[in-house]
Formats: sequence, C-alpha cells, structure tokens
Amino acid sequence: MKNPLILASILLATAGSAAMAQSTAEKTGVNSVMGVAPKTEDFVLEAASSDMFEIESSKLAVERADEKTKAFAQQMLTDHQKTSDELKAMVTSGKVKATLPTTMSSAHQGMLDDLNELQGDEFTKQYHSDQEDVHEDAVDLFQRYGDEGENAELKAWAAKTRPALEHHLQMATEMNK
Repeated sequence: MKNPLILASILLATAGSAAMAQSTAEKTGVNSVMGVAPKTEDFVLEAASSDMFEIESSKLAVERADEKTKAFAQQMLTDHQKTSDELKAMVTSGKVKATLPTTMSSAHQGMLDDLNELQGDEFTKQYHSDQEDVHEDAVDLFQRYGDEGENAELKAWAAKTRPALEHHLQMATEMNK
C-alpha cells in the first residue's frame, strides 16, 4: 500500500511544480486566455526570445526564400533588431528590472531548428506560417503588457510597439494565404 501512496504523492508534487513553473514563465497560455498581463520578467523574456527568433529566422529567409519573402524578412530584421536594441537599453539602464535572456526559448529554438532543415517552397511555407504564429503571440503579449503592465516605461514601450507588430501580423497573414 505504501508504494502507490508514495507514487501518487510524487506525481502530484511534480505536476504541481511543473504547472507552476509554466504559469510563471507565461508558457501555458492561461494568462493570455484570461487577459492577464505578464509579469515584467516574463514579458522581457518572451519579447526578447521572440525578437531573437524573428532575427535568426529572417536571416535564413533572406538566404533561402523568394523575392517577396526576402523583402518581408529584411523588414523583420530591421524592425526586430530595433525593438531588441530598445528593450536592451531599458534593461541595461536600470529602468526595467529584468534579465535579458542570452538564448531564445526552447519553443522558438525548436521552430528555428525545424526551419534550418528546410529548403525551397517547404522553407518558404513554414517561414510564412511561423511568422503568422509568432506575430499573433507577440501582438497578444504586447497588448496585455501595454494595457496592464507593472513597469510604466515598459508598459508605454509595449503600447507604442504594438501597432508595428500588428502590421507585421497583417503582412504575415497575407503572405500565408
């Protein structure tokens, strides 16, 4: 009888801590569904990871895609390098108390790894799909933080940046048709 009880206790403890970790990392999507603003640290991590993915995937697109996609990718490189620099400046100045990640999230890295394996039309289709997905997530993230974020300067920046992300989403959606 002891073994089933011990196993059940371990499973419950593990499930609880995993759910809690995912929740605090803004990973489960619960905050998004509920319209809850992410914590500043989570916003910075997600925004920076998204920018890293945008930059690295768009570098690949500039090398591998058709001309229309290359033009979009070049704009993504320019715009997301700018937002990366702005976010970094806010964090390094001390105006935003958070840690910038040095690598992208495992989800973004997995998407990039998948893109790295593709060429030609397969690459282009996947890049278009990924761009639509990551921009949907970014618009949601920036909207929630811009509306209800806890750091005034970062909140204003998120609100100011969101229209450009909405425009990127609109362009990505058109390309993905």
